[in-house]
Amino acid sequence: SARPLLEIYSASGLLLACIPWKSGQLVQLGWTASEDLLCIQEDGTVLIYNLFCEFKRHFSMGNEVLQNHVLEAKVFHTEYGTGVAILTGAHRFSLTTNIDDLKLRRMPEVPGLQKPPSCWAVLSQDRVTIVLLAVGQDLYLLDNTSCSVVTPPGMSPSAGAYLQMAVSFNYRCLALFTDTGYIWMGLATLKEKLCEFNSSVRSSPKQMVWCMRPRSRQRAVVVAWDRQLMVVGNSTDGERRFVLDEDSYLVPELDGVRILSRTSHGFLHEIPEASQEIFKIASMAPGALLLEAQKEYEKESQKADEYLREIKDQKLLPEAVSQCIEAAGYEHEPDTQKSLLRAASFGKCFIDKFPPESFVRMCQDLRVLNAIRDYQIGIPLTFTQYPALVLRRLYPLAIRICEYLRLSEIQGVSRILAHWACYKVQQKDKSDEEVAHAINQKLGDTPGISYSEIASRAYDCGRTELAIKLLEYEPRSGEQVPLLLKMKRSKLALSKAIESGDTDLVYTVVLHLKNELNRGTFFMTLQFCKHQERETLKDLYNQDDNHQELGNFHVHSSYSEKRIEGRVGALQNALDEYYKAKNEFAAKATEDQIKLLRLQRHLQEDFDKPYLDLSLHDTVSNLILDGHCKRAEQLYREFKIPDKRYWWLKISALANRGDWEEMEKFSKSKKSPIGYLPFVEISVKHHHRYAAEQ
Repeated sequence: SARPLLEIYSASGLLLACIPWKSGQLVQLGWTASEDLLCIQEDGTVLIYNLFCEFKRHFSMGNEVLQNHVLEAKVFHTEYGTGVAILTGAHRFSLTTNIDDLKLRRMPEVPGLQKPPSCWAVLSQDRVTIVLLAVGQDLYLLDNTSCSVVTPPGMSPSAGAYLQMAVSFNYRCLALFTDTGYIWMGLATLKEKLCEFNSSVRSSPKQMVWCMRPRSRQRAVVVAWDRQLMVVGNSTDGERRFVLDEDSYLVPELDGVRILSRTSHGFLHEIPEASQEIFKIASMAPGALLLEAQKEYEKESQKADEYLREIKDQKLLPEAVSQCIEAAGYEHEPDTQKSLLRAASFGKCFIDKFPPESFVRMCQDLRVLNAIRDYQIGIPLTFTQYPALVLRRLYPLAIRICEYLRLSEIQGVSRILAHWACYKVQQKDKSDEEVAHAINQKLGDTPGISYSEIASRAYDCGRTELAIKLLEYEPRSGEQVPLLLKMKRSKLALSKAIESGDTDLVYTVVLHLKNELNRGTFFMTLQFCKHQERETLKDLYNQDDNHQELGNFHVHSSYSEKRIEGRVGALQNALDEYYKAKNEFAAKATEDQIKLLRLQRHLQEDFDKPYLDLSLHDTVSNLILDGHCKRAEQLYREFKIPDKRYWWLKISALANRGDWEEMEKFSKSKKSPIGYLPFVEISVKHHHRYAAEQ
């Protein structure tokens, strides 16, 4: 009745995390290249957890897999990333080559397939992922478009039915096991056979995996039955059999095979050439002689000189030193490492100008490897593997290693601190303010740190307010704005874009707003932009070829100009834009305003009175009030003021001035377009009864 448990252990058997399993029926577990755990369920759902049993996300392998269920599944790795392949209850294959960029492919059907294949594997050839499956004595190859029958070259006719197949870690080699105990080993292209072997064991093995070293010509396959291992390959040694104390599980890796049981963790691998040369019995290799020379030197024996002389006579001392340095890297026991490095150091003393970099680097690397191989850390990497430590959240150790290796801050410490911060934002027991403050205190202005990436992780974890607080520490607006838009904080994104002064960034936000907001809200936001940053608004109108709004912008801007030349220049720009917008009324009005401004400047210079910024009517009235009737008539003609309006302006101004004589002359100059009642009314208004009677 108890729920199943999902437990994750370190390679040394220390429990890292444990959770009760509350999801569906599991079919397969597998690891991604970045050490995330993939849990493949019967319904085709794939759940992803990190090393500490913390759920990250999930995805589905499609409706067909959901309807027919998952019979078998495999996790594989290619240059595209980590992939998942599924065999459904309908005996069809579906796969994705990259779980981070999910694109599902349904493989072609195998004609007449009524039962699950006896074995199958995923191959990667020429950047194309294909499926190889066995049904009895037949092999089928499924690519993107077709299903074809294939026959391995040199396969014995009496080999029998296929029971097991294995693909090498680098996808270059393939091994097949049949029900007669026959093992075929060849290239995964199925174009060349490497070797064959008869194991004389007819029962189906529990596992079969490749055991190879990079760039080695020795190729071997490890076959596992209950508590028995068989290693066969293309070497002259033929086969090797090992009896195990417990049931074990094999994990193929880049340069060997890990053998895991309930109580132990072993590593089976090909002995590197440098180690073979030094440690094989009665070896006369230069590295072996140098190691013996150093041991004899410590004993204060004259044999040390004899061994050293023998190496020097053959001019092989540099090779001997290099052999000892290389072999030290492949050793797991610190005592053996030290012995080999002492021999290398001893040999260096007798070489002129031997470059020390390889020796120093090996000493540094071994200190790192020995530190992480400690059972409390539990990462027993080989020298060939030796990747980063950050994914295990061993931040202090990783930082010390970076400092020890003298990595640049951007390459080392910055990357580790950024990873720590991304982990920190997932801690739900602390408030947004506490987490943001703690991250800023630790990271500060460390080079290479991107607060926007950390904020993005916080947003993915559902902590939007924390993400906004973290973005305040991001100095680059170009990094702030896209994330704010993603978080639907458009107004804040616009503010940040305007603050940056980057018009392209502002334009990006405005285009986003145009698609996101309704028309009314969008124009309200533009008004905000209009009041906050007018130059930005001008650039937006420019990029959008909005000549009407550009004209309005220049008219508005002209009033902020203190010098008349600047004002006329702004209005001239507005005139050009109105012509482009084909708005003749606005163009004519602007042209008249330019003409009026120029005339007002001359009037101001001639009469030493303020005329600038008066309207046309006020300018005419003021000229009449000041007794400059001829100049007023000039404006009347130039601006084509309607007769009725001009007569009203003039009689009002003359009455205000009290120039009744001029008023009488004006009334008799020609027939009044406004009649004579206005003359009477204005005279009465100003209490001039005689003028009214006249």
